[in-house]
Amino acid sequence: MHSGKKGKSKSKRPPTKKAPSWVELKPKEVVEAVINLANAGHSQSGIGAMLRDQYGIPDVKAVVGKGVEEILEENKLLPEIPEDLMNLIRKSVALKTHMGKNKKDFTAKRGYQLAVSKIRRLVNYYKGKGRLPKSWRYSEETAALLVK
Repeated sequence: MHSGKKGKSKSKRPPTKKAPSWVELKPKEVVEAVINLANAGHSQSGIGAMLRDQYGIPDVKAVVGKGVEEILEENKLLPEIPEDLMNLIRKSVALKTHMGKNKKDFTAKRGYQLAVSKIRRLVNYYKGKGRLPKSWRYSEETAALLVK
């Protein structure tokens, strides 16, 4: 939507319903690993990358039957603000501070506008899903406080 590209053609992971034969961990052990990594302060994407690289688990959902987010939600370890939304908020705060120092950087201004637009659309999505409270609003002041 906000890029100059014409599509999203890329390779896709083949659909699998069961875990590959080389995965040696049982589903309970994978759930425990996810919980331990979450308690250590890792994000959802970080947990998935660690499970892939260190534990040899290509897809948590294929092994356990649930994704990382569902496992964290069941154990009440899900962050208050979703990870993708928080990353966009961090980006907007960084761009805002950059624009404060560089008044003539109109490319950064455009990037800031796109980031805020994405934030607003994600907030509407998460409000509809019930992941954010209906009264939650994005503003530059609260964004700066959230990042700190």
